[in-house]
Amino acid sequence: MKNKYIESFEKAQLEGKEVPQFRAGDTVRVAVTIKEGSKTRVQNFEGVCIAIRGEGVGRTFNVRKIGANSVGVERIFPLYSDSIDSIEVLRRGRVRRAKLFYLRDRKGKSARIKELRRK
Repeated sequence: MKNKYIESFEKAQLEGKEVPQFRAGDTVRVAVTIKEGSKTRVQNFEGVCIAIRGEGVGRTFNVRKIGANSVGVERIFPLYSDSIDSIEVLRRGRVRRAKLFYLRDRKGKSARIKELRRK
């Protein structure tokens, strides 16, 4: 049971945010606004969404990519954060789990995810 003031505040936070539908296994490109001193720039983080958790304003998602020297990099993004400029779904993945933490142990071809075929 939430306080009605908190509920109204959260509802105001959710309004005006356009978030695409995506699931674990989808390849997404997240454009993040980065502030460096007085300058701001947009940096893309592209990888596989491995988990989505929470609900409402506290909803977050994990994105994993393979960086330089084959090092895995994971970031957790709040879905309704002001620092997220846009989220773009590049590929739909066909997976049978909601959390893909097993990808952390895999490399190369065993870490691939099949693409979802639309009929």
